[in-house]
This record gives sequence, structure tokens and C-alpha cells, in this order.
Amino acid sequence: MSEEVIKKPKYVEDPNSAKSKLNKITSDHYSNLWMAKEKGEMIGWCASNFPQEIFETLGLTVCYPENQAAAIAARGAGEKMCLISEGDGYSNDICAYARVSLAYAKIKDAPEQNMPQPDYLLCCNNICNTMIKWYENLSVELNIPLVLIDIPFNPDYNPSKAEVEYVKNQFLEAIKQLEKITGKTWSDEKFKEVMEISNRTSRAWLKATNFTKNTPSPLNGFDLLNHMAVAVCARGKIEAAEAFELLAEEYEKAVQEGTSTFRAEEKHRLMFEGIACWPHLRVTATELKSRGINMVATIYADAFGFIYDDLDGLIEAYCNVPNAMNLEHARDKRVAIAKNTKAEALLVHTNRSCKLWSGFMYEMSRQIGEACEIPVASFDGDQADPRNFSEAQYATRVQALTEIMESNKGGK
Repeated sequence: MSEEVIKKPKYVEDPNSAKSKLNKITSDHYSNLWMAKEKGEMIGWCASNFPQEIFETLGLTVCYPENQAAAIAARGAGEKMCLISEGDGYSNDICAYARVSLAYAKIKDAPEQNMPQPDYLLCCNNICNTMIKWYENLSVELNIPLVLIDIPFNPDYNPSKAEVEYVKNQFLEAIKQLEKITGKTWSDEKFKEVMEISNRTSRAWLKATNFTKNTPSPLNGFDLLNHMAVAVCARGKIEAAEAFELLAEEYEKAVQEGTSTFRAEEKHRLMFEGIACWPHLRVTATELKSRGINMVATIYADAFGFIYDDLDGLIEAYCNVPNAMNLEHARDKRVAIAKNTKAEALLVHTNRSCKLWSGFMYEMSRQIGEACEIPVASFDGDQADPRNFSEAQYATRVQALTEIMESNKGGK
């Protein structure tokens, strides 16, 4: 008698789940770009923290080199793209997102994540000043216009009225520039509608991320890093607001039912600092999961939730992103997140690409550790270049944190 082969049923994701809807928004984002390009519409390449309310109101079609670079790196082609840029003379000390993007602008093809070439560029340096040179070089090499909004680093705790006014004037000038470049016309009524949707999306996103405060958390914290792409590329679209509202409903239901997308016993809770190490995302997530550690806190996800009441509030929100605020303000925001989520340790990604973020994290992480009375460890890595990460070093640092967290729990 022959043995029958019993096959496990193939997992089919619920098309009505928040995850499916969010994945569809991301997929549609890229397919819509290609359809727009085929119709002859102008395509913009946009920095992730450029005020999306401007191009949403004007009805422009844009895509995000940072999202593309993260996707390319996560799918294994980060080193290949970086080497192309380095072959053209760009130093490997430059941000890997920039190197991937400059390579893509040259070769115009990356099966890991293709997107149309740009007709204009939208840059904002509230992330870092590397953005300016990156986009300036794209502008020169592709011979296309660049619209820049300068948001300076804020040495004070909150943006001053003078800074808000300075940035607001550029916001209004950017609208005029884009009207001239694209032939589109601004509508104040449409702007109010976009602001309303953007706030709705942001509130739902921040509500969803806040569910990690529950013990155990109803979600694997690394889910936030995947869903965050929608908060970047579709914040002003109604389908994003609805999908995040559904995500928050699902997490609330999971809390009530005691279920979680973290597929292990949650023994420890950890705050992860910095941009994800996309080339080694599976390794970094699995090492934590194998030890029962859930990532419940990260400022990186919350950075794309913008809440405001009017134009001045909008400008102030974009002046208050994590990389544009001073150390004291940045520390206090992280301390609040760590305490709210009851994080037991802080794991810092010392990201070679992000000099600004990693540079002040040495002192900031020390202060966070003291304020929250939690251990701190760091590991070397990169957001897109796989060559700057050591799996052995990462495992050693996580092991050390685990032993301290276990000791602290034993002591208590």
C-alpha cells in the first residue's frame, strides 16, 4: 500500500484584512506610477518628509527613492547598486539610499523594485543635508528641475515663529514652482480636504502603533516597518486612512482575544532605535524572536504621523520630525515611547548611512537608558548596504541584552 502524501493547505491571506489592503496600496502605488507615465503625465521623485499635502492638492504623481532603495536592499540588490555608484566615483561613506538611487538613475532598471524615471524632483532636508546634494546631483545628471524646501535643524526645543514663517514662505513658493513646472492649478478647497485626510491617516497610524503598549503586544513590532511604507507614500489618500483604521481595529480585537502577530512567547520587550537594517531584516527580526524578544517601540514608525490644525501647524509638524529637533526634545520623545510601551532595553542600530542620526545617538541613548533605567546596546549596520553588518556581532549584542533583561526580571 503506497503512502499518501499529505499536503498542507496553502495559506491564503484574507483580502479584507488590513495587511492585504495595505499591501495593495503599496502595489497600486507603483502600478499607478507606470500607468501615469504611459499616459504622458509628469512624474516626480520625492523625499520622504517633503510636505505631501502640496503634491496631493495639485494632483501630481510622485514616488519615493527612499522607499525604492529600501525595497531593493531588502530584496538583496543593495550591494550591487552601491557598487555601481562607487564605480562612478561616489564614496561608500555616502548614504546607501543615495548610492542606490543614483545608480538607478543611471541604469534605469532594477527588477527588485522598478519605478519610472522622474521629470522633476521634490527635496526637503528635514531628514538630513545629504538629501540636498543627492537631489542636486540627480537634477544635474538628469537635467530636470529641483524644488527644495529648506527646513533647518532646530537648536531650540520647539520651532520658533520665525522658523515656521521661513519654511511657510518656501512652502508657498514651492506651490508656484510646481504650478509652473506641471501646469497644474492650486485649490484651497482641495488643500483643506487633503489636510483632513492626512490627519485622519496619521491619527489611525499612530493609534495602531500605540497598541504595542499592551502586554503582550498584539503585533510583532517589525510589522510596523513594513506597514510604514503606506504612511510615507499614501498619507493623503482616503484608502490609506481606511486601511490604518482597520489595522487599529484588528489590533484592538487581538488585545481582547489575547492573540498576536508575534509568533512566539513574549518574554521581553525592546525599543529599536534607528532605520531598519533592510538587507538583513530577516536576521535582525529572527534573532530577537528566537529569544522571545518583541520590538514594541521605535520612533522611526511614529515619525510619519503628522497631526496639525492649520497651515502653520502643518509647517511646525514638518519642522518637528526626529532628525530636525534638538537632542533634548528627541530624547524626551523616545523616553516617553519607551515608558509607554514598558520597553526593557534599548537596541541601537548604528547606521553607517545615517551620520546625523547615529552621531548623536551615543549621548542620547545613554540619557534614555538612565531615564528609563534600562540597558542599552548597539550594533553596526546600514539601511541598504549589506557590507556594514555582522551577524555575529548582532547576535552577541542581543544575547548580552537578553541576559541583562533576564537578570533584571529575576531581581525584581
